[in-house]
Amino acid sequence: MDIDCNKFMDVPVLLLKTKSTPSDSYEETLSAHSFSNGCVNGRLVPRFVPIFQHRFDEQGLCKIQSLLLNRRISHCADAEYGGIIFTSQRAVEAFSHVARNGQGNGTIWPHLQKVPIYSVGPATTRALRAIPQLPPLQVFGGETGNGEALAKYILEHYKEWFSNRSTLPPLLFLVGEQRRDIIPRMLMDPDLAVDRSIQITEVVVYGTDVMQSFSADFEAALVETSHARERWVVVFSPTGCDSMLQGLGLLNPDSGTVKSTGRDGKTLVATIGPTTRAHLVSRFDFEPDVCAETPSPDGILQSIIGFSSSQSGRVVSGESGALEEAQSQVQSL
Repeated sequence: MDIDCNKFMDVPVLLLKTKSTPSDSYEETLSAHSFSNGCVNGRLVPRFVPIFQHRFDEQGLCKIQSLLLNRRISHCADAEYGGIIFTSQRAVEAFSHVARNGQGNGTIWPHLQKVPIYSVGPATTRALRAIPQLPPLQVFGGETGNGEALAKYILEHYKEWFSNRSTLPPLLFLVGEQRRDIIPRMLMDPDLAVDRSIQITEVVVYGTDVMQSFSADFEAALVETSHARERWVVVFSPTGCDSMLQGLGLLNPDSGTVKSTGRDGKTLVATIGPTTRAHLVSRFDFEPDVCAETPSPDGILQSIIGFSSSQSGRVVSGESGALEEAQSQVQSL
């Protein structure tokens, strides 16, 4: 079908996540960019389709509250933990909930001043820095991007932080019900020297379930964007892959893997990082169209830019600059 010149084309980007408040960096980053393809101009139009609902784990929250109230997380030699690890915004929300409640009762947390807080990525880091704490929490590792890289960073940084200790104090790892074990395995590797090994205590502070309304919500979003010549679906977690593929009608109910045929040629799939991509490939034999090189809004944007440019020669521009500038910011995971 020929495209008339001077036409404007929207490219929907269905984000399978809950919109962050008061603003969402994915919405801001994607909607700020436009593209041109010959005589056709267009823009990326993000739309949120929440796939998960999260709930706090009360037992875990009580554990964190007790540790804070009794000052068991600090740099002191008699503390139970010398630092905290975060690999999800939901864990930050749970911690912030406990910390804010304590402050509301007239309690502050000065013992956290010299405690290293480890974060896996930019979104988690932003959430941590938004916690009202004076002085602010000291957050490290936000540029690492994945669990393996963060674990390597912690092994070096934590050793230097407690350079006067013959053995390193344990770290507290706030997690969800479903998580990978890469960080505990690496930090507690039995092959590590005694003065480098770090004991990890995992505390479950939230649980995750697929929303009952997701199937209907996703179907509605697909119907409403069916007119688009191209659209993207962005999946943020291995947990959401099954529901996404079912919604796209790609799963073979007998084999549990994707059908050999059935893709419509215009619905493209992006993953937030290599873990989600690997799950799609190994579990469902499905290769996503792109995998973000960094688990961030810019990472998703640049992966879409790169794919679209390689397919059609588009030039993408936006408030933050041209394609060349965006590509120069890509960092390897």
